[in-house]
Amino acid sequence: MATNQNTFSVSIPENQSDPTRFQLSPDEDFDYSKRGQWLRAAVLGANDGLVSVASLMMGVGAVKEDAKAMILSGFAGLVAGACSMAIGEFVSVYSQLDIEVAQMKRENRMTENKEDKEREQLPNPMQAALASALAFSLGAIVPLLAASFIGDHKVRMGMVVAAVSLALVIFGWIGSVLGGTPVVKSSIRVLLGGLMAMAITFGLTKLIGTSGL
Repeated sequence: MATNQNTFSVSIPENQSDPTRFQLSPDEDFDYSKRGQWLRAAVLGANDGLVSVASLMMGVGAVKEDAKAMILSGFAGLVAGACSMAIGEFVSVYSQLDIEVAQMKRENRMTENKEDKEREQLPNPMQAALASALAFSLGAIVPLLAASFIGDHKVRMGMVVAAVSLALVIFGWIGSVLGGTPVVKSSIRVLLGGLMAMAITFGLTKLIGTSGL
């Protein structure tokens, strides 16, 4: 008696056996939050130095046309702001460090074998303070340099605004690239914020200076 044998074949897609099929691309797998500590200190420090010193110089320039007065006020703002940023960042990060160390001790994670590895992941107060002070100083130098070599008062004021606006766009672009956020939106937000700060400082100082108070 003849027996009919049917042969069944099942094809397996090649891609399903590929171990790299579901791997994320480098951009998708990167955790941008790891950059949070130093990125926050650097970006905030640079923007703060740029905007605060430029606004201070614009306020002085609103009531006094002397170039020396503008530059001295800007330099004083640079030194005071850098010290303030460094101290504030040091205290803030040191407080965070104390909290994390206390939490690690409560969870009994500070064992002899894990101590070095755990401490490497803790925030560094001195590093954050230095980064914040340096970033503030770099930002504050921009309006100082823009006003240093121009004699005419109106041209000097316009040059400060132009230089600061360009720097704000650059800082916004750098921060968005490093943080993985939309470039255009971040740059516009930083630019508008800086221009508003300078305009408010200039307007209020001008108003008070001309009112005779």
